[in-house]
Parts: sequence; C-alpha cells; structure tokens
Amino acid sequence: MCGLRSALVNSTPPSPHLTSAPAAAPANTRGRVITASMVGTTIEFFDFYAYATAASLVFPQLFFPTQTPANQLLSSFAVFGVAFVARPLGSLMFGHFGDRVGRKTTLVASLLVMGIATFLIGVLPTASTPGFAFLAPAILVLLRFCQGVGLGGEWSGAALLATENAPPGKRALYGTFPQLGAPIGFILSNLLFVVLSVTMTDEQFMTWGWRLPFLLSAILVVVGLWVRLKLMESPAFQKVIDEQRVAAVPIARVFRTAWKPLILATIAMVATYVLFYLMTAFLMVVGTTVADEETARAAAEAAGNEFNPDAFTPGLGYERPEFLTMLIIGVVFFGIFTLVSGPLADRIGRRKLLLGVTAGIAVFGLLIEPLIHAGTIGVMATLILGFTLMGLTFGPMAAFLPEMFTADVRYTGSAVSYNMASVIGAAPAPYAMIALWQLMDGPLWLVGGYLTLAAFITLAALLIGKETREIDYLA
Repeated sequence: MCGLRSALVNSTPPSPHLTSAPAAAPANTRGRVITASMVGTTIEFFDFYAYATAASLVFPQLFFPTQTPANQLLSSFAVFGVAFVARPLGSLMFGHFGDRVGRKTTLVASLLVMGIATFLIGVLPTASTPGFAFLAPAILVLLRFCQGVGLGGEWSGAALLATENAPPGKRALYGTFPQLGAPIGFILSNLLFVVLSVTMTDEQFMTWGWRLPFLLSAILVVVGLWVRLKLMESPAFQKVIDEQRVAAVPIARVFRTAWKPLILATIAMVATYVLFYLMTAFLMVVGTTVADEETARAAAEAAGNEFNPDAFTPGLGYERPEFLTMLIIGVVFFGIFTLVSGPLADRIGRRKLLLGVTAGIAVFGLLIEPLIHAGTIGVMATLILGFTLMGLTFGPMAAFLPEMFTADVRYTGSAVSYNMASVIGAAPAPYAMIALWQLMDGPLWLVGGYLTLAAFITLAALLIGKETREIDYLA
C-alpha cells in the first residue's frame, strides 16, 4: 500500500503553467472509453460476486466449521459485510488521488488492489487446515477488506471516465456502460459457478472447485490493465489542472463546499443497494435452503451432523445449479434495463426517472412474499421484476451522482457518497434479511418491509434534491 501511495504521489500532474493548452476535443475515442469503463467494472464486479456466491454456498462450512449452520451463515455474511465498511476508506484514498493525480492512474491502482486480493482468496487455506483454524477466517476478513478498498475507488473512476468523455446530451447513456459491469460480472461469475457445480461432485467443489473463479480473475485483471493503460486523461480533469483548481485535500473541499449534495447523493443510493443484495446474496440463500424439516434432518444425518430443529428455517428447496441459472436469467433483465435507463434519463431527467422507479421498488417490497412462494413461476416473476427495477435504478446513477459535484472534487464526492450508501444500504442488508427471515421462520414479509422502508428513505432524498441533467460538467 505504501508503494502504491508513493507511485500515485510521484504521478502528480505538472504545474499548470508548464503544460500546453488543453486539447479542443477529448483524446479518448468512443470505443476506448466504453471498453475501458465497462471492462474494468466487469472485472471488479466479477471478483465481488465470486465472493458473494461463495459466501452463500461454501464459506460457511469451510471457514466456520465449528459453528451451528445458522451461525455459519451469519458469520459468512458478517465477513461479506466487511468490504462495505472498507469501501468508504477506498473512496477517500482513491478519490483523493483521482482528484489530484487524475482518473487514469487511480483507476489502474484500484483494479490492482481488488484483483490481487481476489486472487489470494483463491489460494487461502481453509479453517480445517492444521494451524489455520483461527488464521484462515482472519486472513479472509483482511482480504475481503482489501476487496472493499479496491471497489471503493473503482466505481467512481469508471463513471467519470465514461461521463467526462460523453458527447453533449448523452452523459446518462455513456454512464450506463460502467454500470453494465455489474450484470455482466454477475453473469460471468455465476455461470462459472454453475459449470463447476454440474461438472464436479459436491466433494470436489467444496475441496478445490470453489477456488477457480478467484484464480481465473487474474486473467481478467491483466486484460483490464492493458485497456486502461492506453487511456488519456479526461477533458474535465485537464481543465481543472489548467485553471489551477486542483484541491490540496479534496475531501476537505467536499465537506466545505458540497456537504448537502454529499448527503443527498448518499441517501439516493440506499434503496438501490438494499434491492441488489436482496436479489442476489439473500435470495441465493433462501432459494437453495431445503424447504422442509424432514429433508433438512435427513441431509444432516447423512453428513454425520446433529440436526437442531430450532435453528432450521425453511427455504425454497432448489438445487444450487438450478437456482443459479434462474438468477442468471433475472440478471439478463438487469443488463437490458440498465441500458434502457440511459436514454430515458437523458430524455426525461435523472430525478424524474429515479422517483418513479423508487416508488416501484417500495411496492415490490410488499409483493415479494406472495410472489416468491407461488411456485417456480412466482420465483421467476420475482427475479425478473426485481432485476428490471434494479437496472432502471442503477443505470442512471453513474451520471446522477457525479453531476452533483464540480470537476475538482467529483471523484471524491461521488466515490464517498456511493460507498457511504453501501455502508448504510448494503453492509447490513444480507445479515438483517437473514435474521428477519429466520425470525419469521420462512415468510418474507419483514424482508420485503425492509426493502420498502429503504425505498421511502431514498424517495425523501430524491424529493429534496434537484435535477442535474443540464449542469455544466466542465465546471
């Protein structure tokens, strides 16, 4: 980390009076901008989802073997939440350098941090390895923290790369390309888990198969670095340099000049985060948990474990590959409606679109329980509807959040707000939802109410805020 900081500091842009006049047009071509912003976030989210899937399927048994099944799951998702605590730190660190050194160098650094941490998870001994009963979960927490730091700096840089190079009137459209990294990364990661699940025995998958997605991410990191190293700096940041507006301490300037947008941008993302982790990490657990106590008892006895009926909560009873496939189908709608949201937001405005979609999320929270227990058709309807809403709310955020801040603090402001929302919305969500599901002994009324409450919180921020579509993005 010290070497990374030194490299970034030594890359500080030259004094404005030693630079030539800024170019009249963006130096990056449209194809390069789209590819670099989308490929980078795809890699980041692939890494992140690989952990999320493993947290549901294998980490409870591999890293917390001495706990009860219920506590194994809670412990696994507690570690899952560590990354969300780390993300604001990553946003502060990478935001600082993104607003002082530039977007390109910072994006390369964030990708390296995330990629190295993910690869190391793939070679980490489990708690059953002699001498690693305590070390294995401790190192997993550390690596998960590093994943969060990397992702904390990634999203904002990719969003700025796309939107600061966008033609007039197309910022939201260009902003959807880094957002596409979320559904694409999810599909790639989970397709790999599906293939591994159907081509390996459970013993093989639990022994070494789960490691492959983490190890293969190294290939994607190399591709991402190659694309990003070819980038030129964005016109908006170059203008900040030429006008000598580079902030000595960007976060201090944000708190001094843009504290209200920082708060509103943070709250505006809460419902998006809660919805996403309900649709992915939480429903993966519910979907693959056996549906009745008799089956659960038989499975425990077959594995040589004692069955505790008081700790059992019925799920939907789908096999892991089957439910992963259903999730992937739902995520296709996530990707489609992420793209649809861009032209819509450019046409009618970000705020108007988000108000309507967030109201839809509030209603969806009330529909989850009756839909999810209406058979396979109901489950698929839940997944398609939820991921459609996810695409429509997530897509405009890459334009909406950065537009709340001026170019000299845009990286820091958008990164901090995006990642503080993760602490509020995402970090507690899987843990809280599992606790509410277990409290109700199966029904999801309280879980749906949790989502509806998050939607009302976001609606309040959107109603207070203003439309950002017409702001001067070079200011």
